[in-house]
Amino acid sequence: KKANGVSVEKPVGSKKLKQQQRSRKEKQPQHNFTHPLLASALKGHSGNITCLDFSSNGKYLATCSDDRTVRIWSTKDFLERDHRCLRANVELDHATLVRFSPDCRAFIVWLANEDTLRVYKMAKREDGGFTFTVAPEDFPKKHRAPVINIAIAETGKFIMTASRDLIVIWNLKGEVLATINTSQMNSAHAVISPCSRFVASCGFTPDVKVWEVCFNKTGNFREVVRAFELKGHTARVHSFAFSSDSRRMATVSKDGTWKFWDISVEYKKQQDPYLLLTGRHVEAASGPCRLALSPDAQVLALASGCSLWLYNTRQGKQEEHFSQAHGEPVADLTFDTTGRFLASCGDRAVRVFHNAPGHRAVVEEMRGLLRKATNESTRRRLQQQLNQAQAALDSLEAPRG
Repeated sequence: KKANGVSVEKPVGSKKLKQQQRSRKEKQPQHNFTHPLLASALKGHSGNITCLDFSSNGKYLATCSDDRTVRIWSTKDFLERDHRCLRANVELDHATLVRFSPDCRAFIVWLANEDTLRVYKMAKREDGGFTFTVAPEDFPKKHRAPVINIAIAETGKFIMTASRDLIVIWNLKGEVLATINTSQMNSAHAVISPCSRFVASCGFTPDVKVWEVCFNKTGNFREVVRAFELKGHTARVHSFAFSSDSRRMATVSKDGTWKFWDISVEYKKQQDPYLLLTGRHVEAASGPCRLALSPDAQVLALASGCSLWLYNTRQGKQEEHFSQAHGEPVADLTFDTTGRFLASCGDRAVRVFHNAPGHRAVVEEMRGLLRKATNESTRRRLQQQLNQAQAALDSLEAPRG
């Protein structure tokens, strides 16, 4: 069955393909994992999930897999027994990366075999579902090395694709605005900041390089200029992330440490970012490590191998450890827009965790503000926020005794 030229039902493949998929299912039994903070496990993909992304309105989670599908999940079902999802098929290929557009009416994917970017438009149906329409043309091929990430600026002004040696800045029509040679030999990660002002990358070198993407007053692209660097690690940086207000960054390195930074500086006046905290994560010394930062920058999530760790960014204390959360190494992890949940993928299921350290951080912050507050109406408001956060935390702690 097709809608606007794109299959939205189960694809009818060749007998050989079905046999391959069946044998893969038989060889890889679903990994079972339980934990009091596990909110849900989203199951539906028949292949390993390589990437996930929350929509900016917080309503949807997109996942892509080597099973040739992209699935759109409803976040309001996370705490329900059944998890609804809609499926868009990736014809004759599969997606390795997926990202929502800022208006939540489209998503982009990176195609594994074609090595190019494809745009899917989402049109809402009367029954609340979507039909998916592929844009007439894929983006031109510009990368020679494997692509490690893609992103769309929240302003909607540009798209970034990043490979091991090159970052390409595109307009939405698929025209190249600029290319950046990262000079990091073998880049591991690259992103656009939530404020859409910066692109940044890390790689073989012990730093994170940050560039500003500049537009003029009429909204036309002007140039890309070097902004600042995060220096302090003694070995390659595996990964990094921005807070939602783009004022904080976190990094994790092969030197076995993670660092938390204040980047709200006047870099045009040569002011360097401030290092706020250094924490230990010894697992980062032995292999690749992925990182996510909660929207409020209070909680840092790290993934090494198949396991996850949560640290607070106030003292650097480890608060949670989800051992062997996945049957395969974690491929991606991210917090939702509210910071209530952390989602991770690697095998055929998405694990959605309650962000208990986030609630603890709010409780601690509200208590501190309450001690200093002198105005009665302010005290009442803070007490209400404290009560809500404490109630949410108590409900999560109860199952753990």
